[in-house]
Amino acid sequence: MAMQLGTGGSSGSGRRRRRRHAPMSEINVTPFVDVMLVLLIIFMVAAPLLTVGVPIDLPESRAKPLEGDTEPITISVNAAGQIFIQNTEIPLDEVVPKLEAIAANGYDERIYVRGDSNADYGTMMRVMGRINAAGFKRLGLVTLEERGS
Repeated sequence: MAMQLGTGGSSGSGRRRRRRHAPMSEINVTPFVDVMLVLLIIFMVAAPLLTVGVPIDLPESRAKPLEGDTEPITISVNAAGQIFIQNTEIPLDEVVPKLEAIAANGYDERIYVRGDSNADYGTMMRVMGRINAAGFKRLGLVTLEERGS
């Protein structure tokens, strides 16, 4: 009888151990949240450094900055007279068709024209004239804030 009690007792204690060490069915999300917060901080710091554009020496002005909630379409004219929409160079004849294709708000889209301070005035006016003649009315010129006023 003693043998039976010994084997019966050991199998009972084995079952108890299995119950104590059963796998958890819950997911621990703390490491995931920690990694996401670190990535968020890295991208918040790195995002302003990733803005690459057409190198333009903007003229200075005393005009107040415009406020807006959406990113406008930017057209740049450099000192050599080359025209860029965002960062893509295009010929003057293709400015209006490209704008019509990418304007999300149609003719109410905000368009900023950035002109190098050494750019040809005639080229700037031809670009703005074609945009205006196509029906885009929300045009703005981009300048730097005047220093030492």
